[in-house]
Amino acid sequence: MRHFRVLPDGSVGTSLRGYQLMKSPFLNKSLAFTHSERETLGLTGLLPRAVMTLDQQVELTYKQFEQQPNALLKNIYLTALHDRNQVLFYSLLTRYIEEMLPIVYTPTVGTAIQHYSQEFRRSLGIYLSIDQPEDIERAFDHFGADSDEIDLIVATDGERILGIGDWGVGGIDIANGKLVVYTAAAGIDPRRVIPVVIDVGTDRDSLLNDPLYLGIKHKRVRGEAYYAFIDRYVEVATRKFPHALIHWEDFAQSHARPILERYKNKICTFNDDIQGTGAISLAAVLTAARLTKMPLSEQRIVIFGSGSAGIGIAEQIRDAMVREGLTPKQAQKRFWCIDRPGLLIDTLDELRDFQRPYARAHEEIDHWTHNKQGSADFLEVVKQVKPTLLIGASTVAGAFNEVIVKEMAKHVKHPVILPLSNPTSASEAVPEDLLRWTEGRALIATGSPFDPVSMNGQKVIIGQANNAFVFPGIGLGTIVTRALRVTDGMLVASAEAIAEFMDQKKTGSPSLLPEVKAITNVSKAVALKVAEKAIEEGVARIMPDDLEKAVSKIMWTPSYPNIRPV
Repeated sequence: MRHFRVLPDGSVGTSLRGYQLMKSPFLNKSLAFTHSERETLGLTGLLPRAVMTLDQQVELTYKQFEQQPNALLKNIYLTALHDRNQVLFYSLLTRYIEEMLPIVYTPTVGTAIQHYSQEFRRSLGIYLSIDQPEDIERAFDHFGADSDEIDLIVATDGERILGIGDWGVGGIDIANGKLVVYTAAAGIDPRRVIPVVIDVGTDRDSLLNDPLYLGIKHKRVRGEAYYAFIDRYVEVATRKFPHALIHWEDFAQSHARPILERYKNKICTFNDDIQGTGAISLAAVLTAARLTKMPLSEQRIVIFGSGSAGIGIAEQIRDAMVREGLTPKQAQKRFWCIDRPGLLIDTLDELRDFQRPYARAHEEIDHWTHNKQGSADFLEVVKQVKPTLLIGASTVAGAFNEVIVKEMAKHVKHPVILPLSNPTSASEAVPEDLLRWTEGRALIATGSPFDPVSMNGQKVIIGQANNAFVFPGIGLGTIVTRALRVTDGMLVASAEAIAEFMDQKKTGSPSLLPEVKAITNVSKAVALKVAEKAIEEGVARIMPDDLEKAVSKIMWTPSYPNIRPV
């Protein structure tokens, strides 16, 4: 149970005293407890005599952070800080956001998840086991929050973590990492969120055979039992916290889209891998369309990797094309989608339902060179289509090779190339290579962070198509309006907000997306657009008179509250 309540004046009342108080990450101030607080809260003699300001603590912890010898140990250090003092953690993170975001989120969080069982320290989330479905209700009860105290729940089943696959119960760290970004970027109150791992087993033999593995030690449960467990989770979570946004994270494509389709028109829910990836990609595409002066509706788009994420990107861009005047069918014809069998065509046996709208008629490729599956391979598609825009969502490292890129660049003055897979080791291309192969003409955004590239005597900033520019603002805009749903229009609005942000900069830089240091301003801009769209589309339960003021007011900032004994 939680032993504190936020009081009407913004102070916090707690029954905790002494060491128990300092064990609460939400209440602990460590050396910043004043002498009077130490007296009233039972802390006298439990801390050194000195009192430090929050700024002094930030500088001290930053020096300790710098001393960590590698990214994994830096992640472990920051996680430990998060687990003992959240105000200090977020103060440090927001001050050094460019340096620390890749440590607490992608790509380093992937390494941390692989070591989850070995590095386990403390649990701050909810663990739901498919072997005990009757415990879901009690698990949420034991979290100790009232129905109006939770705004956001992030859940994963750990099957498709980033580009590293199935890591079972270790997926709780991706839920926690996502929530950290929600708070650091958009000021989502960390006291009003819940990370959840839905533990249905794992298919990774190394985990099943590891005596230290902390999750269920059997193969993943699938089929009706799996969906019944998901249904039970949704029913309990939405009943207990009726205003919360339900966020789905890193589910395998065989489950991600069916779950989203199952609930998106019934509850306030969002899948970042499908919808967030689509929105940030659309933002990059909108900026590219402006820079190249080619309307979105005239782009020829090849997507390499057409699973849930790839098709999610296509759907977001398609919706934007429809807003420009195309019909949905006309917009779908602007895409050539490639997956394992090659170009998606209507005669392939293994097409998934969500891929079918983007499958080309087999007659279209009669005169093309065919592969063994009777379709066309990647290079043949590029030769025939002459794409203006190439998107990678495959996790196939190096797939955008020199031959592919040079073929594309033959036909386009400024090829737009988005290798979006992460972590870095799974990126379809390295920006330096892309610029060299196109003689500096390519416009690039990547899924993982890359350093600027020197080209023709100039520094080229590589924009990162990081979902962190999108999902925090979507969450904030949804929360401030208490939206009933996350609509397609709200998603498009989030992308348009980012593109407008880039247009307003007018720096002359060819970067397609903002720099990480601007993430808070970007998130606020996204939140405003999303909230406006929620009100316009009639899904908002709250319609503030002054939306910008309402967004600013709800954003949590890391500062120590006054703590009162109760």
